[in-house]
Amino acid sequence: MSAKVISGTEVARAIQNDLREQVSEMRRKSPSFQPRLAIVQVGGREDSNVYIRMKLKAAENIGILAEHIKLPRDLNQTELLTKINSLNDSPFVHGIIVQMPLDCTENIDAHLVTDAVSPQKDVDGLNTQNEGRVALGDMSGFVPCTPAGCVELIKQTGVTIAGKTAVVLGRSKIVGTPVAELLKWENATVTVCHSKTKNLSEITKTADILVVAIGKPELVRGSWIKPGAVVIDCGINPIPDSTKSSRQRLVGDVSYSEAIQVATHVTPVPGGVGPMTVAMLMRNTVLAARRQFERFTAPVWPLQTLRLNTLTPVPSDIVIARSQKPKHISQLAEEIGLSPNEVSQYGNTKAKISLSVLDRLRDQKGGKYIVVAGITPTPLGEGKSTTLLGLVQALGAHRGRNAFACMRQPSQGPTFGVKGGAAGGGYSQVIPMEDFNLHLTGDIHAVTAANNLLAAQMDARIFHELTQKDGPLYERLVPKIKGVRKFSSIQLRRLNRLGINKTDPDTLTPEERTKFARLNIDTTKIMWNRVVDLNDRYLRKITIGQSPTEKGFTRESSFDISVASEIMAVLALGKDIDDIKERLANMVVALDKSGNPVTADDLGVTGALMVLLKDAFEPTLMQTLEGTPVLVHTGPFANIAHGCSSILADKIAMKLAREDGYVATEAGFGSDIGMEKFFDIKCRASGDTPHCAVIVSTVRALKMHGGGPTVSPGQPLHEVYRQENLELLNKGLCNLGKHISNGNKFGVPVVVAINRHANDSEVELRAVQQYALQHGAFAAVLCAHWARGGAGAVELADAVIAACARPSTFRYLYPLDLPLRDKIQTIATEMYGAGTVDYTDDVLEKMKTFTERGYDKLAICMAKTSNSLTGDPTIKGAPTGFPLRVNDIFVSVGAGFIVPMVGEISKMPGLPTRPSIYDIDLDTKTGEIQGLF
Repeated sequence: MSAKVISGTEVARAIQNDLREQVSEMRRKSPSFQPRLAIVQVGGREDSNVYIRMKLKAAENIGILAEHIKLPRDLNQTELLTKINSLNDSPFVHGIIVQMPLDCTENIDAHLVTDAVSPQKDVDGLNTQNEGRVALGDMSGFVPCTPAGCVELIKQTGVTIAGKTAVVLGRSKIVGTPVAELLKWENATVTVCHSKTKNLSEITKTADILVVAIGKPELVRGSWIKPGAVVIDCGINPIPDSTKSSRQRLVGDVSYSEAIQVATHVTPVPGGVGPMTVAMLMRNTVLAARRQFERFTAPVWPLQTLRLNTLTPVPSDIVIARSQKPKHISQLAEEIGLSPNEVSQYGNTKAKISLSVLDRLRDQKGGKYIVVAGITPTPLGEGKSTTLLGLVQALGAHRGRNAFACMRQPSQGPTFGVKGGAAGGGYSQVIPMEDFNLHLTGDIHAVTAANNLLAAQMDARIFHELTQKDGPLYERLVPKIKGVRKFSSIQLRRLNRLGINKTDPDTLTPEERTKFARLNIDTTKIMWNRVVDLNDRYLRKITIGQSPTEKGFTRESSFDISVASEIMAVLALGKDIDDIKERLANMVVALDKSGNPVTADDLGVTGALMVLLKDAFEPTLMQTLEGTPVLVHTGPFANIAHGCSSILADKIAMKLAREDGYVATEAGFGSDIGMEKFFDIKCRASGDTPHCAVIVSTVRALKMHGGGPTVSPGQPLHEVYRQENLELLNKGLCNLGKHISNGNKFGVPVVVAINRHANDSEVELRAVQQYALQHGAFAAVLCAHWARGGAGAVELADAVIAACARPSTFRYLYPLDLPLRDKIQTIATEMYGAGTVDYTDDVLEKMKTFTERGYDKLAICMAKTSNSLTGDPTIKGAPTGFPLRVNDIFVSVGAGFIVPMVGEISKMPGLPTRPSIYDIDLDTKTGEIQGLF
């Protein structure tokens, strides 16, 4: 008889053809996706190079991007492990192999190296975890390539493995031991032989299946083989052969010429197991890529939610927050589809998320986009943040949807003032709430430092120009370094803006040098203040420059609260880092003596601002009480700026939530302020389309709008708020109606969330619900998430899901090319109900200047009280036809909007007589914070 040759080359070719189609299918679904294999080689052994070339060729044929990473022979173990860890962390690398043997001069533990490769990327199957799985019959990891190839070749013969006697010669970690385990789990009866085995040839004669991996040329003779056996030869040994040009040829561990006379099937050498090893490596790589592809594109996250144990009466917010142990932030990050290198942990409960996520997921369709705003609130707030969190807890933990909350980072001003924390409340909170309310990851401090650096540079430049002549000033701005004078990149940008097309500092004329060196800032036209993240009323007006060293150049200035800095608005509105940089560069800090704008770029500070803000570009990942994800990023002042969290956080959240997911974000105050700015400023800047607006209302606030007594923080509620009073309620419902109307004007469905308070009667709650439905709300839902968490907002979640299922008809309130006065008039009449808009002469003059400079094409960011639809905080309800007076106006060129000021709006709040400070303390024994909301 003559055995059939089992061609590994042909089987491998068929496997590669199938893998090529699998890769094509994944790329049809996501064109930017490509399986990637990293082949790490230490040194440069030629035999290793031959194997690597085979792997690279096979990968290219299939569509796998294979990278050959060559490392020097003198690499040490730490350096090698560091490289492997970086590949483990990369979401773009799906498979990793370390070519063995290591060709190095240093002592490196090869076992430690193979175990350093992540089990999820160990396509060689050599990590102890993957080997252990195989030993236990768990094939969910990666099977070693050569053993997998051996079993595949046996199956190709058509011989049934189950019930057969199998003998494996060799017990190596790479081939012998794992192939024996595989055959065992294919239900063969397996004997493993090795160098100490006695009567070897007698044992091999019993084998129906004989796998030889002993490393000795032609050890197994024909007489060792049972007639009709299947023989798999894993050996590849060079032996002398004078007939070959290389003077040697390759043979296996089996005498091939003898085996084919006895066996029914035999693998040749070469052309047998060798090609299969490469094919199995490719199969493992495609499998690893497909697993990641499916994990990152699965419609629903494998989210492990946290169970709430609600108590009645509801404890304080901080007690509730501490009663829940949050998941480790790395677990949450993995659940929502983030890779390790996209997550920078700040302890165990919060982490910065890399903007590279947006590039990786650029082909991923985003989720539904929801804005949460409110009616005109009482000073106590109506639970907007709490509703946002209750909604996403309901969507994520109770309706099984991918759901993100995107929130602003709270300022320390209100935290230590009156309002308290902003982490939500009751059983709908962000945790840990102490971290959320205090410093978090330092973004506001970064904005503070950047803002004040710009202020310092501006005042220093004013001083130096006042105290130096043109020549020395120019030479100090462009100094000789090692005898060479050279412009920096930012200075070249200024030259370009000035129309000076020169790059050699020594070639500028005296006039050009003066033009370049002197900004000539008009100290009466400075628009940039210093900031601090505290309520400090005594900084509302200050005098700077009183030291004798400033030579009498004093001027009046002021401090703003940090979140009112234009830099914060720029961070919130930037679509990417380049966009943020351009916006920072364009920030106008003052006018020169000719009335021309002076920018941050003119002051040479743009690059330095970018460096200070580097970490602040990234949003912070946290979680709700029920373990659903929250992205916290930026905190622009809602009266002066647009009062919304960042575009970048929303975009990352929508990509991670995927097409069927939901992203709910918050807008400051009511629809007249925060929601209008969200739609007309934020959505216009981002290009994202909102699907639904949630308007938060309470019986308490509506009674106030119906003429109820003043509601003051720290004071007991008047009895009209504690007892049923339909008369007051009915009079105040017009305020809710106006906010519903405002939402509908943007073409989005409006869902009204009615936050239930203990003093509300069922009759009052139903009256609000009925009114909302009669006045244009898509749905009106009673909510109890403060007392019950997500379970108390399930109806709200269902209403939002239904609203988002409708086709979007979103539209802006006004086009940008509308004249400046017309845009202001549109907002005033449509959003507030005003009849006319009046302007001071100074405002009209500034508007004329803005129009001349082209700023009239910017969006409008109205600065108005949040306590009324009018400019007067004492006027409640929903009045119409009233005059609205604009008494000041300024432009934030970097942020991209013009700010008309209606009434007195302070950018520096003050502390009340009894601020929250009195209640806040640190337990010196436990380290716990006390009294924080």
